[in-house]
Amino acid sequence: MAWATARHILVNSEEKCNELKAEIENGKSFEDVAKENSECPSGANGGDLGQFGPGQMVPEFDKAVFNGDVGVLYGPIQTQFGYHLLEVTGRG
Repeated sequence: MAWATARHILVNSEEKCNELKAEIENGKSFEDVAKENSECPSGANGGDLGQFGPGQMVPEFDKAVFNGDVGVLYGPIQTQFGYHLLEVTGRG
């Protein structure tokens, strides 16, 4: 079965999501940005979502995680929960 590992940051606005994306692209660590800003409990772990399979996350996540490249910062991705920055850390 296919699997992936990923980390994400969840915020409540597209504007905030874009601001955080710029911070990461300018050298701030994903983990620090997640710990300081994510509204998801995973933020305490640097945004780490662990390993999961297709269909275990919302469809917008699945599309990015299972079709995008590993190690690329994606977002903002809007879901029913808010706006996410997403990085696929592994896939198999």
